Amino acid sequence: MRCPVCGCCQDKVLDTRPIDEERSIRRRRECLNCQHRFTSYETVERGSITVCKRDNSREAFDRDKLMGGIKKACLKRPVTDDQMNDLVDSIESEFKTSMRVEVSTLEIGERVMAKLREIDDVAYIRFASVYREFPDADAFMDELNSLKQLKEEKAKKALKNK
Repeated sequence: MRCPVCGCCQDKVLDTRPIDEERSIRRRRECLNCQHRFTSYETVERGSITVCKRDNSREAFDRDKLMGGIKKACLKRPVTDDQMNDLVDSIESEFKTSMRVEVSTLEIGERVMAKLREIDDVAYIRFASVYREFPDADAFMDELNSLKQLKEEKAKKALKNK
């Protein structure tokens, strides 16, 4: 590790701590040449995920692009930034831990919709309307009715469990 002040490669580690749920390591270092103290972070580099789009083109997974779509769906809804970040984190983590190199936009969209359905109905419907490209109002109403039915079934289950 090069010292940011003098550029020397000789240093000693003073402190090491796991961070980010033990996915990274924070090291406090001291340069042996100029005694400047600095911090370095280590993370495991994972392979990149390639997204296979509907037109069979491919591009690198873009977390910001996914977050942008989710933010549009959650606009003016009671969904926090933390909830949206957690959603994107969990989806990205699922794909990285599966060790798959390529993921389809279909899979990504379905996972986002499943997670949004649990967080906020309106955000789910907004995302689904763009993602699924409903051909007409009847298809849109079918989706609303299935969401309503799912909510009713959950409410019945909750009553039975009490």
